[in-house]
Amino acid sequence: MLVRNNYNECITNFACSIRKFFGLDYKHNTLEYVDKILKDYNPKNVVTILCDGMGYNIMNRMLEKDSFLIKNRIKAITTVFPATTVAATTAVMTGLNPVESGMLGWDMYYKDIDKIISVINNTEKGDPSRTPLQEAKEFNDKYMIRKSISEEINEKTNFKGYNLLPFGKDKYLTLDEMFNNIEYLCALDGKKYIYAYDRDPDHMMHEIGSDKEEIKEIVNDLNNRIEELSKKLKDTIIFVLADHGHLNVENIFLKDYPDVEECLLRNTSLEPRAVNFFIKPRMKKQFERLFNKYFSHDFDLYRMKDVIDSKLFGDGEENKIYRESLGDFLAIGKSNKTILCDGSIPFVSQHAGYTDDEIFIPLIVIKTK
Repeated sequence: MLVRNNYNECITNFACSIRKFFGLDYKHNTLEYVDKILKDYNPKNVVTILCDGMGYNIMNRMLEKDSFLIKNRIKAITTVFPATTVAATTAVMTGLNPVESGMLGWDMYYKDIDKIISVINNTEKGDPSRTPLQEAKEFNDKYMIRKSISEEINEKTNFKGYNLLPFGKDKYLTLDEMFNNIEYLCALDGKKYIYAYDRDPDHMMHEIGSDKEEIKEIVNDLNNRIEELSKKLKDTIIFVLADHGHLNVENIFLKDYPDVEECLLRNTSLEPRAVNFFIKPRMKKQFERLFNKYFSHDFDLYRMKDVIDSKLFGDGEENKIYRESLGDFLAIGKSNKTILCDGSIPFVSQHAGYTDDEIFIPLIVIKTK
């Protein structure tokens, strides 16, 4: 199968350049041009601002050509597979590919507890109560590798690392607070790394679509905020990037195809545009025939051996739960369709498929004076 993600020039490699600059080990090649920028400028502060969903093509549609972020955008790189927050933000926070971190998608099969779990929430897919499961949290903590670059900087170097997130123990409550915190931390003495994550425009695009005026307002607001921030900072390099892009979609409900649904051993997992299927014994050929009959115009279907052999989830040491989390087939969206099963949430815009709108992300570099 053709792997479109460039695992020599993707979000993971950017993270490895950050690791290199702060004296940490790294498991993949760095981006030489990022290394050179950091070495030549040698800033006191390195700031990464990740705008969830603000893919390369989204920027092109939402911003004027002379906008601050466009003018400082040096190129497009790819995200990891799948083009989704769970896999990609883990890659940029750790410098590990999904095959290594074990963070493969929004919903994953946890073999130890024999359930499909929504990774972020520790809830079982399809559970209407959405009750977090302690056994899911324990599985996640045991197997997934999520220690961030900032945490490693604090543990292994004399520098400082900070994560600014809208969730967790020390979460920020507003975007104003996030930007104020960046400004405050940059003013502190000492060399440091600051990773700041904004859940928009992704959050809003899921709800209303990726082409609405409200999305343009959000992206332009981010453009203006980052420009104003850059004017306030000294001895700082700001990197701005996204975890993935977005695409307006039409939803396919698997319940409308009972002959396909009959082949399933358990619920689908990963993503609605990167759909993982576990198939009942002796029904694999039947499933493959039916799936291609109904969906081949919109999805490419791959046997899992081909997925593993292609290193679609990146190279590196396989996480212990990598193979057992994958089913018998993986369907990757190539048009604008999703496949939804029990517990899947129908959104107006989605990601994780294999279109340019989803996999290409911007790399923006801002050098303060």
